[in-house]
Amino acid sequence: MPELSQRITQFTDSVIRRMTRIADAHHAINLSQGFPDFDPPKPLLDALAKIAYDGPHQYSVTYGAKNLRDALAAKHGRAIKRDIDPETEVLVTCGGTEAMMAVMLTICNPGDKVIVFSPFYENYGADAILSGAEPIYIPLHPPTYNFDPNQLEAAFRQGVKAIIVCNPSNPCGKVFTRAELELIGTLATAYDAFVITDEVYEHMVYKPHVHIHLAGLPGMYARTITCSSLSKTYSITGWRLGYLIGPEMIVEGAKKVHDFLTVGAPAPLQEAACVGVNLGDDYYHELIERYTKKRDYFCQGLDRIGLDHTIPQGSYFVLVDISQFLSMKRFAGWTDLAFCEWMAKKIGVAAVPGSSFFKENINHLIRLHFARSQATLDEALNRLANLTQLNDVY
Repeated sequence: MPELSQRITQFTDSVIRRMTRIADAHHAINLSQGFPDFDPPKPLLDALAKIAYDGPHQYSVTYGAKNLRDALAAKHGRAIKRDIDPETEVLVTCGGTEAMMAVMLTICNPGDKVIVFSPFYENYGADAILSGAEPIYIPLHPPTYNFDPNQLEAAFRQGVKAIIVCNPSNPCGKVFTRAELELIGTLATAYDAFVITDEVYEHMVYKPHVHIHLAGLPGMYARTITCSSLSKTYSITGWRLGYLIGPEMIVEGAKKVHDFLTVGAPAPLQEAACVGVNLGDDYYHELIERYTKKRDYFCQGLDRIGLDHTIPQGSYFVLVDISQFLSMKRFAGWTDLAFCEWMAKKIGVAAVPGSSFFKENINHLIRLHFARSQATLDEALNRLANLTQLNDVY
């Protein structure tokens, strides 16, 4: 048999999705893959029910239904105080995952370098490899997860094609400050690089932190591609609706990639999603209030158990330190992945090993999420409390 592509040997399957399969197999509470266990907003469900009978059920315009592109252009345009052309500067994709991949394939040639902050969402490394690019990892330093400007500029000096900025960051929950974003923009301009932003969690930012669109900073729209998704904002991860917004030259190129990757996003779901995008400000105020309560409740629960953890500035992820357990004889030599697999089977809670997100040799962190109902969070905390009863007696 002929050999398979070499590129697929350079990354594994998604550990996040693998942990979901393990959670399902052992009936564990899934705090690994970040999807809610509560319903989307009722207006979306009502719209979808009507569309089930009325349609559309055939292809929409390849680049996204016009009314959805119009709505996205208006919403994002208000946020960055700019008129956005829905015909040439907006592309609807099959999830934020495809949006990122389409951009990488559009701007990268084999051998190009792309800056990625570490920790990072696990897709970024695979996206770089699949597009023939070489990722250059710049550490975000705990506990604040700030970056060293000198390290960042040294990376830009290597002649990079682009930098990926996840804001708020998955998995560490960092929200980049205006000063940090301005520095990134200044360096990208000075070294003539693109900026790709992943802003999936833009509506989950906790006071006093504020989300700032890098594309809205002076002079940055021309070299910034904003990737996002409707999945988390409207609790519709299974609908697989994402989008990218940016200058015409880049979006027109991404349209060609998208056309041959997926043809188009699901037509009936696009139609129903328009209702969500057109919701008023009250929805987003209620959303952040709900997630602020969930964050505080979950973090306080972890405190009561005695588990050290981050307090996210944005997103719905928490990094938990498992050093106290890995130091036990019974777990000697274990990796964080082995611990997560054991925890799903024996404790009944699924997490993601931190090593999936760090280029550095990190083995003492796991990622949990709190996008769950109150009852689910209560049961998860009850099960996690069993960790504190562990000792070296079998």
